[in-house]
Amino acid sequence: MVLLHVKRGDESQFLLQALGSTELEELTVQVARVYNGRLKVQRLCSEMEELAEHGIFLPPNMQGLTDDQIEELKLKDEWGEKCVPSGGSVFKKDDIGRRNGQAPNEKMQQVLKKTIEEAKAIISKKQVEASVCVTMEMVKDALDQLRGAVMIVYPMGLPPYDPIRMEFENKEDLSGTQAGLNVIKESEAQLWWAAKELRRTKKLSDYVGKNEKTKIIVKIQQKGQGAPAREPVISSEEQKQLMLYYHRRQEELKRLEENDDDTCLNSPWADNTALKRHFQGVKDIKWRPR
Repeated sequence: MVLLHVKRGDESQFLLQALGSTELEELTVQVARVYNGRLKVQRLCSEMEELAEHGIFLPPNMQGLTDDQIEELKLKDEWGEKCVPSGGSVFKKDDIGRRNGQAPNEKMQQVLKKTIEEAKAIISKKQVEASVCVTMEMVKDALDQLRGAVMIVYPMGLPPYDPIRMEFENKEDLSGTQAGLNVIKESEAQLWWAAKELRRTKKLSDYVGKNEKTKIIVKIQQKGQGAPAREPVISSEEQKQLMLYYHRRQEELKRLEENDDDTCLNSPWADNTALKRHFQGVKDIKWRPR
């Protein structure tokens, strides 16, 4: 199996295994699905953290309004009365005004937070360092865990306009958001390796050969964005360490230039008769009265 280290720009994403005989059309779609699936899990985790802190989403016509404005306009959150968390709620006002402030109790919050941490660990970039490959089954498992946690805390479900429910139903609207810019459509995804585009009409072995133990770094790119930028020879962290070393070296040389006295000549290592006295056995003889 060929090991693919998938990156987006200079940032590591995940590891994936594929046979050398795999069609690049199939492989490109597979990489794009895992990449987009990880983004979906990240978006869900972010929204579920807000859900645990401030409750469900307010209706779009009530978001950002003060209590006085809501009362004046005679608006009512009908779904807020239906979607009550298990074990009751605790009021925690959302300063942004996106959620109704009816947060789950401490026990239910822990259910959500624990599941979020587990899902994040499954799709974490640290899996690259641990040499663990991420598959679409693992991404689906993370999504199922998150869905199960929401069902436990909110057995009556979430409002149809809540972004968490929309994500689970694949109805999310990411237009005009930064999250939408990160998503790469499967039909528009491109894989690049060694400054060459891996064309979908060929096989992986056409580029990397028939050695199944090969490891390559591929970069996923949106169609039309051109070739990804080359990575720097050394990382930013290595560059910092290198600059720190040269700075210390310059400071050391500066101190040596300033220190022009000859006190070092009194040191034992500067004694040119030390070897002679050592063989004569007269080393460290001290003369003093008894």
